[in-house]
Order: sequence, then structure tokens, then C-alpha cells
Amino acid sequence: MSVIIAALVVYFLFPLWWLVVASTKSNSGLFTGNPMWFGEPHLAENLAQLGTYSGGIFWRWMGNSLFYGIVGGAGATALALAAGYGFAKFRFRGNSAMFDAVVGAIMIPNTALVIPLFVLFSAVGLVNTRWAVIIPSLLTVFGVYLMKIAAEDTIPDELLDAARIDGAGELTIFWRIAVPMLRPSIVTVFLLSAVGCWNNFFLPLVMLRSQDLLPITVGLTNWQAHSNAGAGNEQVWNLITSGALVSVLPLVVLFIWLQRYWQSGVALGSDR
Repeated sequence: MSVIIAALVVYFLFPLWWLVVASTKSNSGLFTGNPMWFGEPHLAENLAQLGTYSGGIFWRWMGNSLFYGIVGGAGATALALAAGYGFAKFRFRGNSAMFDAVVGAIMIPNTALVIPLFVLFSAVGLVNTRWAVIIPSLLTVFGVYLMKIAAEDTIPDELLDAARIDGAGELTIFWRIAVPMLRPSIVTVFLLSAVGCWNNFFLPLVMLRSQDLLPITVGLTNWQAHSNAGAGNEQVWNLITSGALVSVLPLVVLFIWLQRYWQSGVALGSDR
């Protein structure tokens, strides 16, 4: 088992190692020498050029990804928290059927919904706006499921009944009792939602036209397409690799910083 785990660790770290090595090389260095080991260091030059190339548009893309990740992740977490708590702690007609319908939506690929969303957003004038990326990101089916399981496992019905007997309203119970007890699951859903928004590619590719609104995923892909177009175009492979490395650092820091919460949140309900 240890050998298998070690092999998996190497497998998953292999692309990251290549990215770290590639980001330190110049354009010519990327295509010469050992691709898996450092050559003449150019990381400082790459980062300096990255900040000034095309008017510093890279940092604009990074800011857009940060905005989409935070707003989309927070919105998706809030809706998942409210929906999951409602499904778990309130009994109403159609509860099971509605929950089954929500969970069943996980079988629909997100890419299959992009074209219908584009047609809908075109009709209401939201194409090429930030809302075209944020609104579809507000629903996380897995988040609703995780919140429901967490609420059922961590919040005893007796505790809620006791609070109601003491005169607490439903909103007070939700904010004072449910939210603190669900904190690990809230962090987990936020992380997964924020990472999903940060890595989103096809949706912003279809919805956005303005360079100033693009996230980092689409922006770097545009640079790659430009570099692939032929020898007559400026080659910026060194900026693509160093930009890709910079783009993953916020996610790495976020996961390490919040790992004590999301580990327990992911493990919750694993016996089901």
C-alpha cells in the first residue's frame, strides 16, 4: 500500500514539478536541455516581463479570477448552506423528491448547459458581463448534498427543539446554532466552489469577449493560441509557464491555510 501511495504522490506531483522547472527558463531554454531539470535561471526576468507584457493584462486576469472565485464561491456556499439545512431539518411535502431532483442534476455535465445559458443570457443582455460567469457558479449540487449530510450528522433535532422552546426564532437558530456547528463543511464547500470558479474555462470562454473580463484560465489559453499560430507571432511560452505557476499559488496557499477545516468536512458522512 505504501508503494502505491508513493507512486500516486509522484504521479500527481510530476506536472507541478515540470511547471516549477519550466517557469524558470527562457523561451529558448524551454525547448533545449533537460525538460525536467533547471537550466539557466530566468524566473525573475519572466515575472518582471509578466507584469508588463500587454499592459500588465496578466494581473487583471488574476484579479478577475480572484473576484469570480471569492464571489462565486461565497454565493454558492451560502445557497448550499441554506438549501442543505432546509432539506435536513424541515419536513415539507415533496422534500425527498426535490432533493432527489437536485442531486440528480449532478449527472448533467456543466459543459452541456453552457450553450443554453448563453442563449438565455443573450436574451437578457448579460453576455460579456461578470454576471454571466458568477450566476451559473452559484449552484453547487455536491455542496447542497454535503450540507444536508453535515446538518443531519452534526445538528441534533433535540437541540433545535430546545432552542424553539426557549423562544428562539428560526433565523436565530440558524445563525447561532447551525452555522457554527457546520463550519468545517462550510469551509469545505467554499474551497471546492472557489476552486471550481477559479478553474472555470469553457463558461467564460463562451460568455466573455472583453480581454479585461477574462479569468486567468482563458487569458493564458489565448496567449498559448497566439504562440501556436506561427513563427510570425511573438512567442511567449516563458510567460505562459511562469503565469501558470503564479496562478496556482493562491489555491495552494488557501488549501494549506484551511486544511484543518476541509479535511474534517470531506470526511464527514464518509460512512454512508
